[in-house]
Amino acid sequence: MAGFDFMLPYYGDVRQMQDAVRSVLAQTDPDFRLVVIDDGREPEVPDWFAQLGDPRVEYLRNEQNLGITKNFQKCVRLSEADHVVIMGCDDLLHPHYLETVRKILADHPGVGMVQPGVEVIDGEGRPVSGLVDQTKRRLYAPKVEGRRLMGGEELAASVLRGNWLYFPSITWRGEALRAVNFRDEYSVIQDLALVVDLLELGEQMAVDTSSTVFQYRRHAVSESSVQAYSGTRFSEAERYFAAVAERMDARGWTKAAKAARVHSASRLHAMTMLPGALRRGRSDGVKVLARHVFTAGERRSPQA
Repeated sequence: MAGFDFMLPYYGDVRQMQDAVRSVLAQTDPDFRLVVIDDGREPEVPDWFAQLGDPRVEYLRNEQNLGITKNFQKCVRLSEADHVVIMGCDDLLHPHYLETVRKILADHPGVGMVQPGVEVIDGEGRPVSGLVDQTKRRLYAPKVEGRRLMGGEELAASVLRGNWLYFPSITWRGEALRAVNFRDEYSVIQDLALVVDLLELGEQMAVDTSSTVFQYRRHAVSESSVQAYSGTRFSEAERYFAAVAERMDARGWTKAAKAARVHSASRLHAMTMLPGALRRGRSDGVKVLARHVFTAGERRSPQA
């Protein structure tokens, strides 16, 4: 049986991290390795892992805080298995996650990515369906009944138009993931960049909506939304979309290039953040957000 690694980059709430770990250990398929890479300093965490006494669990604490992207990259480098999940430290697996994904991989043994069914929960673990997730599903996610293989320009254009994926729930083919890894220059949009990089190398994704096996936690306030009020997130997004549009054009993927230049979901997100930036008196953020909303479709240098 192919090896399977759950990589868990950790920083933040101890209780939610412990719940995430328990959800991995509760898998009906017990054949996996869980590696937790601690980027924090909570004093009780090392002892908690020592007391687990489960040989499938490896716990590492970084000597110094690496930040999100560097810790994600470390997770990829330390992964070893044929297939890898880089789950959020506050997300939860359903007990049948691994069993379900293995069945999908058995039907599509060479696939580079698997996007299984996802339920969104709030900070207290209650199912929610907010504007962001309704927009993802109704406007941007492909209509999949059961299972569908996607790849190439079709999937690139789809996710560049609006990133409907739930990155922490995705299973990655380990060899492909380690060959690419996350780009250094992105701290918020790195998941989308990774998917598009893999698509450019010819990888495909199996999208399976037949069963819900992952709970993705959406917080009212997150690092990405804090950056959004200042405009940081969208400055990064502009750089990425400009760069990737040029690559899509060079590849002849004209629909994907257009989707990158228009980036309609990102612009809609920026529009929803404008009132908050105004209320907070973030004039710098308002300028960046407004530019992101109203200048789509222009050809700009990737360095702009």
